[in-house]
Amino acid sequence: MEQLSQLLRKQGFLYSLLKAIPCGVLIVDRDRRIYAANEATRLIFRLGQDTITSKRLGEALRCINADISKKGCGYSRRCRQCEIRRTALDAIEGRRIERAKARVEIRTDGEVKEFVLLVNAAPFDHDDGTYAVVVLQDITELVQLRRRVVKSERGFRGIIGRHDSMLELFETIKDVAGVDVPVLLQGESGTGKELVAAAIHNESPRANKLFVPVNCAALPEGLLESELFGHVKGAFTGAIRDKKGRFELAHGGTLFLDEIGELPKMVQVKLLRVLQEGTFEPVGSEKTVKVDVRIISATNKDLREEVKKGNFREDLYYRINVVPIKLPPLRERKEDIPLLVEHFLDEAFQEGIRCQGISKEAMDLLTIYPWPGNVRELQSAVRFALVKCRGGMISPEHLPLEILRFRDEQEGKARSRKLDKSKVRRALLKSGGNKAKAARLLGVGRATLYRFLADNPQLLSEVESELI
Repeated sequence: MEQLSQLLRKQGFLYSLLKAIPCGVLIVDRDRRIYAANEATRLIFRLGQDTITSKRLGEALRCINADISKKGCGYSRRCRQCEIRRTALDAIEGRRIERAKARVEIRTDGEVKEFVLLVNAAPFDHDDGTYAVVVLQDITELVQLRRRVVKSERGFRGIIGRHDSMLELFETIKDVAGVDVPVLLQGESGTGKELVAAAIHNESPRANKLFVPVNCAALPEGLLESELFGHVKGAFTGAIRDKKGRFELAHGGTLFLDEIGELPKMVQVKLLRVLQEGTFEPVGSEKTVKVDVRIISATNKDLREEVKKGNFREDLYYRINVVPIKLPPLRERKEDIPLLVEHFLDEAFQEGIRCQGISKEAMDLLTIYPWPGNVRELQSAVRFALVKCRGGMISPEHLPLEILRFRDEQEGKARSRKLDKSKVRRALLKSGGNKAKAARLLGVGRATLYRFLADNPQLLSEVESELI
């Protein structure tokens, strides 16, 4: 450590260069302890005059996760996901890392602040060992500015949303688009996984090549291998000519494998080889085909569970899950529903389908509904309402039956909560034990009263005893 410090002091040019760089520059060892840091590091993270040498990265920068484990920085579950830690260790092992994005929460000025950093790192060999030069560029304000720009618009690359989870998704798309690695999109059906895959492709250097989608669940097992890898004439009954598969069609571009959890084991083996070597043989051929394709996969299954059950290969799972992206369900971003409805109405207008808008009551119903089918279900509901309203104003009665049933159930539960034993007792006595009549007296539906009595069985017995 002392030898390295002397080197930095002696080399006047290097020392002046480090002072002039507006980014944080750190030199760390295999244990992620800091040997040297420039002045910009102190300014960016507001570290004052406290010494940061000999401390681990998280402890020196005052990362909140450094306090979680008794061992300090680098030993908690969150620390294992830290991009700064990973980048520094990769550099120590001899790899050069450029523009990795890291989010860290740091205690500064008496409060916790989130920093968004671009991390670059490279190995640095010296007489007494190998070190990593880590450069931290603060892009927090740039990310916030991008978010404000997106918030002023409907969305990004055809994906509609302004909720924070969607803004985070848009940033992730931009980050991974330029890094040519496999991406796994995870989310419920109808959340727009294909739109996200297309956005990644269109933001990437491969945008001028084909984006080829394949729904792995829609093709029979016997045809799936041929569809993906192609076949030669005579390979099977009906193969009357050579046919290129989706991999060859996507050469130079992106192949989107939707519902990848449905792939048969045999096809999983062949896909693993393509990911490892970039080669395959069409069905019935001995000729090896080499392709350059980026793989984006999607699933609504828990692939970890599928691996445990033996339905999905573990080695393939880790190959496709290099960059996992989780898509939020619509019920977790209900603030986007009015925006989506407006978008779908505009689409209908472009197709010549007119209406006078949507009433507040109808919009309120759309907002409280849980949307198990997500954005796809919302789009279908708007289309249904456009047909029913016949060019007029969309009202609650124009919405699909399941939404109206949900409203009635919620209203029934609300009324049920307003019932109490004394009111129900009086109504039952007045009606002579007739539950339908008692429900009318109480101003609730029969189902609501029946639910209340089911929750209070002793009450009905008491009323029946009094009526005898």
